[in-house]
Amino acid sequence: MKKLCFITLFFSIYSFSQQIALLKYNGGGDWYANPTSLPNLIKYCNATINTHLDPKPATVTPSSSDLFSYPLVHLTGHGNIVFDPEETTNLQKYLEAGGFLHIDDNYGLNQYVLKEIKKLFPNVPLTELPANHVLFQKPFLFSNGLPKIHEHDGKRPQAFGVFVKNRLVLLYTYECDLGDGWEDPEVNNDPPEIREKALKMGANIIYYVFSN
Repeated sequence: MKKLCFITLFFSIYSFSQQIALLKYNGGGDWYANPTSLPNLIKYCNATINTHLDPKPATVTPSSSDLFSYPLVHLTGHGNIVFDPEETTNLQKYLEAGGFLHIDDNYGLNQYVLKEIKKLFPNVPLTELPANHVLFQKPFLFSNGLPKIHEHDGKRPQAFGVFVKNRLVLLYTYECDLGDGWEDPEVNNDPPEIREKALKMGANIIYYVFSN
């Protein structure tokens, strides 16, 4: 309860009224997967941690100047993804200027997205976040780190990050599938406790972006 009171106070003081965006990428992958996930996450955050996010997420392309309007951009899908040189440069500038990119593997994205992350940060390693990273601490505690939402290959869930000047600018969630957990209940028939776990982890990501 004490944590939630602090969260309410924090967001009330700053009166955040922001919009987050879905990244529309090229390459053939289904960037539009999980259409109900972001709206549900936004609704959950506005109701539980007192954010004031626009209920409707925007859609933005990697090369657009509009990219710089959004504090958080979400990328998901199952298939191929390609950033051309212009898109790579614009995304680099966005992230270095204070933006945040969350990539959620919706199963099948991994082999493609890793090479694109390398394009963005050729000299910065993609490192696994430890379970005690602040991302897993508040507003909801995940003492074992990233939760498992969908099984897929049965591997353990992993959260990877890219840090620029000690700031986490890119989060890649793998073997977890948070977006599926954010979807409407009837889409994947996940039990309520699994959806709640996914939404709480999503709220932690939102909280982290707006408080760091």
